[in-house]
Formats: sequence, C-alpha cells, structure tokens
Amino acid sequence: MIELQAIDYRIGDQVFTGWLADGSRGQRAPGVLVAHEGPGLTEHPRQRARMLAELGYVAFAVDLYGEKDSALDRAKELVRRLRADRDTLRQRVRAGHDLLAALPQVDAERTAAIGFCFGGMAVLELARSGAPVRAVVGFHADLTNPTPQNAAAVRGKVLVCLGADDPIIDAGQRRAFVDEMIAAKLDWQMVLYGGAGHSFTNRDIDAWKFPGFAYHADADRRSWQAMRLLFDEVLGPVLPPRA
Repeated sequence: MIELQAIDYRIGDQVFTGWLADGSRGQRAPGVLVAHEGPGLTEHPRQRARMLAELGYVAFAVDLYGEKDSALDRAKELVRRLRADRDTLRQRVRAGHDLLAALPQVDAERTAAIGFCFGGMAVLELARSGAPVRAVVGFHADLTNPTPQNAAAVRGKVLVCLGADDPIIDAGQRRAFVDEMIAAKLDWQMVLYGGAGHSFTNRDIDAWKFPGFAYHADADRRSWQAMRLLFDEVLGPVLPPRA
C-alpha cells in the first residue's frame, strides 16, 4: 500500500495539514486534488488519495478546516460557515491545488480535482475560481451556487455523479446546475445512479444511520470508472498500475 505523507502548510496564520499519496514513481505525473466530506479528513478521502496514487497520479487530500479531529457538531458548523463564505472556501481549496501543482514530481499543466459531498462543492468552486484544472469531479456533490455567473470562469471539464434517490441533492438543485452549465457553455456531464442515495461512495456511511445516506457498491464502482475515463481523456497517459 502506498504510504501517505502529512504535509503542513499555512493560509495566513492558520496551519492546515493535508495528506500526499505519491504514485509518480520517479517520473513527472498528473496531480489530483481530493476534497473531503463534511466530517473532515477522515479515512475515506485519504483512501481515495491512495487509490489515485495506485493509478499513477500524485494525489493530495486537502484540508479545508485547519482543525484536527473536529467533532461532528463542529464539522457541521464549519460546513455552514464555508458554504456561506465561498471566497474563503475557494482560498482554501486553491491553496491545496497550488501546493500540489508546485511539487517537483507533478506536471502542473495536468491537474484535476475530485470531491465528495461538501468536497464536491469545494472542487466546483475551485473550477469557478478560474483555477487551471483540466477537470473536476463531484461525487454526490453539493451543487448549490449563489453566483452561477461565475461558471464562465471554468477552464476545464466538469463531471458530477449523483444518486437519483439523494434526499440532499434534489431535482431542483440538479436542474439549476444544468442551467448553470448550459449558460456557461461548458463541457459537462451529470450521471445519475438509480437506487443510490447520498454518500454512496463511502463504505463507512451506513454506521451513521442518516436517513437517505447509504453506501451503494454499483454506483461507487461506476462513478469511479466515469472519473477514470474523463481523466484518461484530459490528463493523458500515466504510469501502468502497480503489479
């Protein structure tokens, strides 16, 4: 298994800690940012960084909170604050991207970002900020956007993978997102998975017993494959998978 390396960095006076998974094996490789769900940098986003590294990417699981081991109530408060303060959210996700792109083993011309739930919103905001990412992928992503006109700044391709039975990301939110993408004339995809609810990629979510939240193995596998197809298209070749 690829080892994760903790990397501390600063935004102003606040210290953040992200996790790097290096799959470059001594050659310059595309970089992929990973943005975490509401509970923070749990095992799930760190495991996704490892999975990307196993595919030959350099992956960095960004820290959006700057707080270690936030309790659930505190994490909910941080999500509310950052959803309301998109400038700060963009600053934090952009700092993670810039750190990743500056690594010597990363080809800064070939970067992308993925995010889960709240992290999906974060990577969409990264794209809306005009960051030089070739693609962003949101898994059961929060699609709300108070300033849809900012989509005009998106420079890469957009993929969102959603559960058709998600009680959080409803049809109205999906329709508004489609309208935003069309108005900005972007290259975008929205994939709906029947029978899947919220957090369908997270194997640990069932233990939380939240209504409408459940792991869905087929939607998890299919959405990851959709991401890989997009990355093959926009990031180009990477090293062969490890034997």
